[in-house]
Amino acid sequence: MRVVITGAQGQLGTDLVRSFQGHEVTALDLPTFDLTAADCVRAIVDAAPEVVIHGGAYTDVDGAERNRDLAMAVNADGTERVAKAAAKAGARLICISTDYVFDGRGARPYVETDPTNPINVYGESKRAGELRALACCENTLIVRTAWLCGQKGKNFVKTMLQLAAERPLLKVVADQRGCPTFTEDLAAMVAQLAAQPDQGILHVTNEGHCTWHEFASEIVRLAGYQVPVEAITTAEMPRPAKRPAYSVLSSDRLHHLGFTMPPWRDGLQRLLTALSAAA
Repeated sequence: MRVVITGAQGQLGTDLVRSFQGHEVTALDLPTFDLTAADCVRAIVDAAPEVVIHGGAYTDVDGAERNRDLAMAVNADGTERVAKAAAKAGARLICISTDYVFDGRGARPYVETDPTNPINVYGESKRAGELRALACCENTLIVRTAWLCGQKGKNFVKTMLQLAAERPLLKVVADQRGCPTFTEDLAAMVAQLAAQPDQGILHVTNEGHCTWHEFASEIVRLAGYQVPVEAITTAEMPRPAKRPAYSVLSSDRLHHLGFTMPPWRDGLQRLLTALSAAA
């Protein structure tokens, strides 16, 4: 299979490239592949892909509040360019999106057909990208995921490990609930989905959900630190971007398709083992 992967050097992209070993992969990323440049589509079309995995994105949630134009240029305009290139190449398109397209006011896991209502610029830009992808490329699957962590780049797991080694006490918000998802597992699932005909929107996260405080407590416990983790409210730790209080994504459609992701605690244990081995 000829596969194009955008954002190939990022946290998820690195594992996506690994998951498509054995296929003919064209890996695209900055600085040579810029989603804000109109001619970025040429590299996609020239590769004559059968599948395009669009993982490239502006992912700084707080930074997007200060850089709205850039977030929209990458996540909305850039996604439209990729979708048009995939359509021109006659390729299947899989776009990675986010739980932050929801406002967090729900009381049960969000399904794919629930109305979106992003409460921050990042979520707004990603929702715009979803709509443009679906409009510009008929054979599109939007994969919404959440709370991504992996071996590469900055993420919550790495931050907690660093802080646990430096501080006598950790304070973590306990009033935001979501689904920790690990890039190795997500990438492996995307590789399976690439060979499937399903279109539209699909929620893909590791099984289970927790609060950030519960997530941090499990990281500290599994890593062997004795640092206490204090539960605080979102109001006690204000951030530039609002976060949804509840962004758990339902896996029912994924299960209906015959797929299951590993439990998030299993993914966390494997990530901690990998990080320890690489240290």
